[in-house]
Amino acid sequence: MRENSTSNFKGWHDHPVAEIRHDWRVEEVEALFALPFNDLVYRAQTVHRQHFDPNQVQISSLLSIKTGSCAEDCAYCPQSARYDTGLPREELMPVEQVLAAARTAKAQGASRFCMGAAWRSPKDRDIERVCAMIDGVKALGLETCVTLGMLSDGQTQRLKDAGLDFYNHNLDTSEEYYSEIISTRTYQDRLDTLDRVRQAGIGVCCGGIVGMGEGDRDRAGLLVQLANLPKHPESVPINMLVQVEGTPLAGTEKLDPFVFIRTIAAARIMMPAARVRLSAGRSDMSDEMQALCFLAGANSIFYGERLLTTGNPVAESDQRLFRRLGLRMSGLGVQ
Repeated sequence: MRENSTSNFKGWHDHPVAEIRHDWRVEEVEALFALPFNDLVYRAQTVHRQHFDPNQVQISSLLSIKTGSCAEDCAYCPQSARYDTGLPREELMPVEQVLAAARTAKAQGASRFCMGAAWRSPKDRDIERVCAMIDGVKALGLETCVTLGMLSDGQTQRLKDAGLDFYNHNLDTSEEYYSEIISTRTYQDRLDTLDRVRQAGIGVCCGGIVGMGEGDRDRAGLLVQLANLPKHPESVPINMLVQVEGTPLAGTEKLDPFVFIRTIAAARIMMPAARVRLSAGRSDMSDEMQALCFLAGANSIFYGERLLTTGNPVAESDQRLFRRLGLRMSGLGVQ
């Protein structure tokens, strides 16, 4: 299952085929990060072309179906009840309101509709309402994804029975840095939920956030955790921290854009067949930075005006950028 050792990281000529691996070491990823930028991006783009159309981007739309008052203390999140961010609390949306948003997303080119609810873990009655949303969104011809917090075995099976395609549950960061960001659930809690999702036969959307004060080793550790799962996530969202006043991470030193692009490139190399998604933070990225991310192997974005509670480039702006870069939106049925 091994591709090549770090001693061969001298050029792509030593890497004719990118094999799927689950035995990455942190030191190998640190060696990737240390490559000259051009060499790293060339390697990532070569891997990308072996598995995907390099000029096609999958479009997902994300809607917050229940906002605020979350019991968790994630240091980046304005939805935590522990922080005063001015975010209004909103109850779970009516099904028809969700479906109206899904219709708009489809009309704008989205092929996947993702629904997020600010829960530590949902109650069974909440799951039933979400299942009605899943059923309605699928009837529109869209792929479905939800993020609801930690799940029980029965809840994952109920979501599978409703036809859910993907479940999003990010690891956020490395296991070593995790306690600096969250104290209300453990790293193992997150891994257990991912395992339940896999066991139920639901696709996995799992990534993390960079720019939270972590170092290269933590970013490498996050990618190793993802790549060494028994099966790679079908979608790997890489988020850049959006700083929100009132959260503990407001005022954190901003991440070097090239570090973010290097993280995208490493994710592409390590998980060749996964969709690597540009997620939160795109509002702070120039068109040129996003273009480099696509060159480094990103081939999915969240699309629309908002990502749960933070801003996102509007659809028309994304369409203009795609036209300038000669990129196409991918069709349905892709991962």
